[in-house]
Amino acid sequence: MQVKISVKQLGKKRPIINQKGIKIEDLPDSPVLQNLIIAIVRQQVQAFNQKLEEKPLIPFLLKEDIEQKTKTGKVGFGSIYNDQKADEQGAIDNALLAFQDGIYCVFIDDNQIEKLDAPISLNENSVLSFVRLTFLAGSYW
Repeated sequence: MQVKISVKQLGKKRPIINQKGIKIEDLPDSPVLQNLIIAIVRQQVQAFNQKLEEKPLIPFLLKEDIEQKTKTGKVGFGSIYNDQKADEQGAIDNALLAFQDGIYCVFIDDNQIEKLDAPISLNENSVLSFVRLTFLAGSYW
């Protein structure tokens, strides 16, 4: 299933990721939010680990690359300096714990999903929004 993902942070005008299309393949017939988070994290960890294995043959940017990267606000070579692969189960556990702790919240088509065991319904035009919450407490030294 192809869905669009948006990642936002409170206090920022522009989203971190604005409706990036991803394909989610391993969802059960009647998924709950926990299944969705696990599927997305698994897919992203596999993509990250695969990117570590691919070494670019041409270590410079083409004109098209520069034009595309200026739209996101960062022009760089995309180098990854830590060659350690991500731990899939650790990333899944982290994502679920962060949701339970209220570090981020999930919206599906502008409807907030508040529990991991809440049933969800997705279609090809669904927009998933992950909103990273910021803490209001702080101190000055």
